[in-house]
This record gives sequence, C-alpha cells and structure tokens, in this order.
Amino acid sequence: MAEYIIAVDEFDNEIGSIEKMEAHRKGTLHRAFSILVFNSKNQLLLQKRNVKKYHSPGLWTNTCCSHPKYGENLQDAIYRRLKEEMGFTCELEEVFSFIYKVKLEDNLFENEYDHVFIGKYDGEIIVNKDEVDDFKWVDINEVKKDIIERPEAYTYWFKYLVNKAENKIFK
Repeated sequence: MAEYIIAVDEFDNEIGSIEKMEAHRKGTLHRAFSILVFNSKNQLLLQKRNVKKYHSPGLWTNTCCSHPKYGENLQDAIYRRLKEEMGFTCELEEVFSFIYKVKLEDNLFENEYDHVFIGKYDGEIIVNKDEVDDFKWVDINEVKKDIIERPEAYTYWFKYLVNKAENKIFK
C-alpha cells in the first residue's frame, strides 16, 4: 500500500503530497523528524536500522526518525512513530530543524526538512523487529568518537545531526 508524505518548500510550507518512494527516487524536499531520547544518565538511545529497510539498512542512527503522513500533524506523528518503532512514548520537545540532501544507495535521495526532538526516558524498550535490529544506550562522546573512527556504521542524517546539534543539545 502506497504511503503519502508531505512535500514542503525550503521554509517547511506544505506544497502537497507525494508517495514516499517517489519522493526518495526524485529527491523531492519533504517533511521529516528525528528523535533523540536520553536516559537519566544522559546516555543517548540509538537504534540499528533493520537490514531489510529500503535505504540505509543495518546502520546505527538516532532513537527514531520518520515522516508525518500526508494529513497528519507533526506532533501526532512523532509520538505515533516512537511508539511504533521503539515501543514507548515520552514527552518530546523540538530543539531545532535543518534541511539536508544526500544521494543514497540504489539511486535514492534524502531531501528532508528535518525537525529534531529530544526526550527523556528510563523505562522498558520493546522494538518493532520490522524496523529495528538492535538498540543501545551510549554516551554521546563515545558516539562522536565512533562516528570519526567508523563513519560507515552510521546513517548520513545522524552524522549530520550530531555535528549540527553540538551546541544545541550535546554540551
């Protein structure tokens, strides 16, 4: 079944709907979000993307990331998707947004207006195995060091986000 997401302009104004795979084939700018969840030890929850994902399979990335569905508001989408992927919800706060574009494998593109949210959580995690192969809590300094040593192990947007977030989230 086709999934439609929200095409936007460079100011995040909605300009219409587009089928998700078509957006990634054409490189159409669309609305997205990235969620970073920390525990009480200030460790970041990372997920390893399922190896069957249509792009960036088997790579480590932020706690959760996705797109609002066409007709769905961003606030509903972030809580829905966090629950679907990681099996929990927590209070989330938007901290910044950015646009990035990158060519991925198989002639696909990410061209996203990405809203970044942070949250705190210490409870149980029950991942959706169709989405997530593994997860771990890590110190952000360890992640930054590992990204330098093994950049191929991480998604493009997560590496970009970590760099962009340096003064906004990671202190």
